[in-house]
Amino acid sequence: MSLDKFSNNSSTESQNSTVSTRNTESNIWTEKYRPQTFDEVKGQTKIVEKLKAFVKSNAMPHLLFSGPAGVGKTTLSLVIAKALFGNNWRANTLELNASDERGIDVVRTKVKDFARTKALGNVPFKLIYLDESDALTKDAQQALRRTMENYTKTCRFILSCNYSSKIIDPIQSRCAIFRFKPIEKEHIMSMINHLVEKESLTITEDAKLALADICGGDCRRLENILQSCAVLSKEINAEVVYSMASIAKPKEVAEVLSLALNQNFMTARKKLLDLMLNYGLSGGDIIKQMAKEIWNIETTDRIKVKLMDKCGEIEFRLVEGSDEYLQLESFLATVMLIGSEK
Repeated sequence: MSLDKFSNNSSTESQNSTVSTRNTESNIWTEKYRPQTFDEVKGQTKIVEKLKAFVKSNAMPHLLFSGPAGVGKTTLSLVIAKALFGNNWRANTLELNASDERGIDVVRTKVKDFARTKALGNVPFKLIYLDESDALTKDAQQALRRTMENYTKTCRFILSCNYSSKIIDPIQSRCAIFRFKPIEKEHIMSMINHLVEKESLTITEDAKLALADICGGDCRRLENILQSCAVLSKEINAEVVYSMASIAKPKEVAEVLSLALNQNFMTARKKLLDLMLNYGLSGGDIIKQMAKEIWNIETTDRIKVKLMDKCGEIEFRLVEGSDEYLQLESFLATVMLIGSEK
């Protein structure tokens, strides 16, 4: 081999290596660290135990996963598929998002065509995962009910939704229902420590507590915020976390409420506007944070209840399209009036 060829080959290998490294580094953490087995799943302990028993017995009913975003519904569906089918899990699993394909034609074509054929391997049924199934139209749900009845010998369904009340009763009665809860704080802290170790990050205890508080039991949000922070710096503190999450510090929000309660309206108004501008917060964002901090300020329970009632009213007005600055100033004025009754 000539020196030029060797040089070219070396250059090509170096470029491939660089591309490979870049691909590895550019992975989204929500996929990079998605659990692959039941033992890797954090939280939802009782649900995991029952699903493991279903898989082990090869006698799984239709399943309905209900709960908030980022708590493991999709992850556990994929873990079930991999545990059942091994390397053939892609060929034996149909994954659809009902928010994109929500009409009756999807059930009549894609779902039915996939359900009527037998599975590859020794497993007696295929798996159809319908994410965000509460977005299916009523007609599509009625068609799905018939499909679930007709193809029980060759197919099992896993339906995932945020609100099980939006799923018609005939479908609910055909499924084993699992209600997912937000991930507990201890498991969230464990996930933070795992990500920090894997990515060689340095993080303060205040930043960990801030992450756990902001994500509210949502693993997906936790990983996205932490990855965004890691892009900026390998050393992460609470300031970076609040900045990346576009969330005002709880102490600052509580200070706005305290100023208004103590009859200092103009200072509270200026502080509120500064918070919204500095953190890029909308009126809806800040009123939700205020509702959370109301319970932490030092005042009577009666005043806290009145403030919460006003928070709900302002949030409704904002959703209906009212001017956010006018509504927030109205809220602060009400806080001041309530504070004068002490």
